[in-house]
Amino acid sequence: MTAVAAKPTSRADTVQKVRAACGVTAWLVEDYAVPLVAMDFAFRGGASQDPDGKPGLATMLAGLLDEGAGSLESEAFHRAMDDKAIEISFHAERDVFGGRMQTLSRNIDRAFELLALAVTQARLDAEPIERVRGQLAASLKREINDPDTQSGQLWRRFAFPDHAYSRPVNGDLASLPGLTRDDLVGLRARLLARDNLVVSVVGAIDAATLARHLDAVFGALPEKAARVLPPMVEIANLGRRELIDLDVPQATIRFGRPGIARHDPDFMAALVANHILGGGVFTARLFKEVREKRGLAYSVHSHLQTDDASAFFVGATSTKNERAGESLSVIEDEIRKLADEGPSEDELDKAKKYLIGSYALRFDTSTKIAGQLTHLQLEGFDVDYLDARNGLIAAITRDDAIRAGRRVFGDGKLLVAIAGRPQGV
Repeated sequence: MTAVAAKPTSRADTVQKVRAACGVTAWLVEDYAVPLVAMDFAFRGGASQDPDGKPGLATMLAGLLDEGAGSLESEAFHRAMDDKAIEISFHAERDVFGGRMQTLSRNIDRAFELLALAVTQARLDAEPIERVRGQLAASLKREINDPDTQSGQLWRRFAFPDHAYSRPVNGDLASLPGLTRDDLVGLRARLLARDNLVVSVVGAIDAATLARHLDAVFGALPEKAARVLPPMVEIANLGRRELIDLDVPQATIRFGRPGIARHDPDFMAALVANHILGGGVFTARLFKEVREKRGLAYSVHSHLQTDDASAFFVGATSTKNERAGESLSVIEDEIRKLADEGPSEDELDKAKKYLIGSYALRFDTSTKIAGQLTHLQLEGFDVDYLDARNGLIAAITRDDAIRAGRRVFGDGKLLVAIAGRPQGV
């Protein structure tokens, strides 16, 4: 008998595109292994759509959509979810206003009914508004003495001066009291529409049933969003070191410079180059030089970030105040070395194997799968990327990594923001 080679598993083949009558399209992975349905969705445009002088508005709106909707006041709405073990939540990011739902398949009708109310008929009552405002204020007060938060916000203020990306997603204590119900209603009307929506669903639901529920949840939304795209922007103030004084024993250092756009042909090679530098694994150069050889920090890492209006390389570490200058010097030296010399073949091989092998970990639960599918849609990829991605990484050569690394790391000049009382910087 002739042996027949097993066909490689295709993630793309498991994805159906379900188009509802209202025009909304969802990516669906049908899976009846467990009686569960997970949904992840996102409207393009998040905190970057906050009006001038009113940062935190999108975050406040996200905290209120499940605080009463339709005829159900806040307590009744939460009780209705609890009665059926339904989870519904919303969140605001810099370029995304997103939501998630998870339910047992036997409660699917009630889950989508409650989600439709939250998306289209959130009450935005006075009591929940003041309660959420108080929660945000308490969180912002805690962040005043958090060096990680403070260094990140300081870095963004100098990286993106006079741009929406310089504003804190969660707002600030000065603007929070001035956020009104009319502001929330206005932002909801501008953001929540069908043309800027992506949806992903995983679990025990068929395409016809999903299409019907998509119409019920999103069909009443406006056809077009009224968001204003922030202008494209590059990192400013390279070579500067900015400090914010905090009486803490460790200095938290944030550093970065311009990066590479997500659909640039060199992006994957740059991803590999960054993994070699500071990808958060034991083999990364920054980990070995900063932590293992010198004991300067417990953790040091870097990554490539691609927002809608900018792409950049950014990293962070925390170290004793008296060793901040030494730590920063080591980081800058390693960035310059990688830009000048490129990686070794052994580093390249290890990085590619890790990035390929770890990709499966992004798909080990229904909620993770749904989140990944939404992420790919937001980035402008089709389902075939699910199968192509690892092949793109496998094909990267040392010359590719050198070229992309030089584009990202350049002359090594960084914008640096430090929270603490660092010495030697």
